[in-house]
Amino acid sequence: MVSEQDNPLGPPPWLNAPPVGPYPYEETHDLRQGADLHPALLGLLPFVGLWRGRGQGGFPAEKDYDFAQEVRISHDGRPFLRFESRSWLLDDESQPAGEWIVESGFWRPVLNAEGRATDDMEAVIVNPEGVVEIYVGNTVGTTRLEIDTDAVAYTPTGQHLTGARRLFGIVDAALLYAHEVSIDKSELQPHMSARLLRIGG
Repeated sequence: MVSEQDNPLGPPPWLNAPPVGPYPYEETHDLRQGADLHPALLGLLPFVGLWRGRGQGGFPAEKDYDFAQEVRISHDGRPFLRFESRSWLLDDESQPAGEWIVESGFWRPVLNAEGRATDDMEAVIVNPEGVVEIYVGNTVGTTRLEIDTDAVAYTPTGQHLTGARRLFGIVDAALLYAHEVSIDKSELQPHMSARLLRIGG
């Protein structure tokens, strides 16, 4: 390690600076508080919120399974949405039977030369299975989002995901989605689908 005496630039300017306070910018899934929603996100406004419900999963598991899920879609005033999902398995009595898939990412509307949102969308979603998914797609009106993977990367020990498609829609005030995946050389197959009710926002 280089000492201060060996550093020709001298000590860094922040070395003796005062401590900083907590992060000063609020992120919210509740449109009644926090920063105003960025104008570019108005087409995605119905998706912003905290959602909870249940669904069914399948491929690549050997058998279908039931799960519960919470999804938080939030913003901080900038032109993107943050997507966070956590799910847990359910037994035959609908009781928790184990932690399941966790995901985090961002949805980004594509802006035109004037800075206005188009119908085109980009998204990045990662999970602790060592997979990064980059999506492109589009919105249909203000209640439907369709995205397909443009690129997928996985770590040496990660799940060999090679493609995916996600459809999101607001139907009767609920968030519905379908998620298909391909593993190695398989075709896209149903992976997870759910109906989530708004519990916040």
